Amino acid sequence: MWKRNIVFRAEEAIPLEQNENELFHETAPALDSSGLRMDTYISVWLQGDGDEQAPTVYTSMYVRTATLDPVKKVGFLQPLQGRTHQIKTMLSVQQKLYLRDWLSSTYPQAWQEADENFQSIFSD
Repeated sequence: MWKRNIVFRAEEAIPLEQNENELFHETAPALDSSGLRMDTYISVWLQGDGDEQAPTVYTSMYVRTATLDPVKKVGFLQPLQGRTHQIKTMLSVQQKLYLRDWLSSTYPQAWQEADENFQSIFSD
């Protein structure tokens, strides 16, 4: 199975260099939000058939919001959402465009083989 994680700041369309595991690896769950300066992120998990190096077809996508206080290293990871209508509302138009362009240009065959339901996530 192929999988990839891409993390955006909530209001940006260019992903961060770190994935969710790297960004939240050494953070503790925030038990109280008082005094925290939270940054908001959108974490996108992509999956496909194939090996770890490259997908042969994209099969599913999950999205969640996450918050992190980068100074105090505490944060919240929300549950993953996998329904098309949930994903469409969580991602901005620019994030959907970035992901569609990345998916279709990085592994074009996997994009062509993906079903219409998967591809419809990236339409407005």
